[in-house]
Amino acid sequence: MTWFYAKQFFDGAQLHRDYYFQVENSVVTSVSDSPVSYDVHLDGLVAPGFVDTQVNGGGGVLFNQAPNLASLKTMFLAHRQFGTTTMMPTLITDSLPVMQRAADATAEAVAENMPGIAGIHFEGPHLSIAKKGIHPAEQVRVISDSELNLITRSDLGKVLLTIAPENVAPDIIKDLVGRGVVVALGHSNADFDTVLAAINAGATGATHLFNAMSGLQARAPGMIGAVLNDERITSGLIVDLLHVHSANCRLAFKAKSAKGIMLVTDAMAHVGSDLTELPWLDTVITRDGDRITTPDGTLAGSCLDMMGAVRQAHQVVGVTLTDALYSASSTPARFLGLQNVGHLLLGAQADFVVIGKHLQVKSVYQGGEKQ
Repeated sequence: MTWFYAKQFFDGAQLHRDYYFQVENSVVTSVSDSPVSYDVHLDGLVAPGFVDTQVNGGGGVLFNQAPNLASLKTMFLAHRQFGTTTMMPTLITDSLPVMQRAADATAEAVAENMPGIAGIHFEGPHLSIAKKGIHPAEQVRVISDSELNLITRSDLGKVLLTIAPENVAPDIIKDLVGRGVVVALGHSNADFDTVLAAINAGATGATHLFNAMSGLQARAPGMIGAVLNDERITSGLIVDLLHVHSANCRLAFKAKSAKGIMLVTDAMAHVGSDLTELPWLDTVITRDGDRITTPDGTLAGSCLDMMGAVRQAHQVVGVTLTDALYSASSTPARFLGLQNVGHLLLGAQADFVVIGKHLQVKSVYQGGEKQ
């Protein structure tokens, strides 16, 4: 049992000053705004650990290229140093055998109660060729019984599936949601009505708003228009200021608030490593500063970390710091249906980040233990 004192404490709902909280058996068991004897003085702003729903890689490892338990550990440790305490390892469009190996690795992590791994995000392969980005066209395909059986396995923790609604019928979406899968829409050229039908069928997410989705036009709202308008959708947003202009990031927050926008990294293997070049299919993904591209200039994920996303959302986009923190923790946790992370209220897992005055990570605690 440990009592902590924080000068500033964001519990996932509101900001407190001069706050005390107790952790026992990895859980927040008591809180107080009146002085109590404490064991640890946390020097900085304490906030819930970040929850990232889209992590393709980290620490020099890309999940697609090494879909195993060791990769999950490497990826998580690479991101935890930047405040992420829960993540969804993300598999880019790939073959069924690779999907199966990624699922097996995730199931192993879940069975071991491995810290930080909430489940798996399958980004594809049921996408739109027109909006595929770096996803391999030869692997983009119609959903099959084999994939349905894989996606709905009961041993994977939380499962997030990104689909293009023009290629997956509403009745299939409804069935997936009924079996516990969280369905997000993305990499799609669908018109407004097709997107709306998918939302009505139970889709609740959008993958990287503005990127790889049908645009907003005067008489054709497209997926962007549907996402911005519909409160049922929680949308990921990559605030590296390369994927999306700051003005559009600002628009997204104005339209949907911090409750409807979750910060994501879409991170590749480069995060938490000195990697500059990564082989990908028949080409190479190169890092130049903060930009990661294929040789033709196509953005290929990011080297963004969650603390960087929070910092830029606040300092550049102009979102309040508490809203930026909310979008990095409470919103994605709620979206995934995770009850005990993304906040620091009573009963929460004691996963938190201590943030310095320049919005840098000073320390990270998992289950109340400094990492």
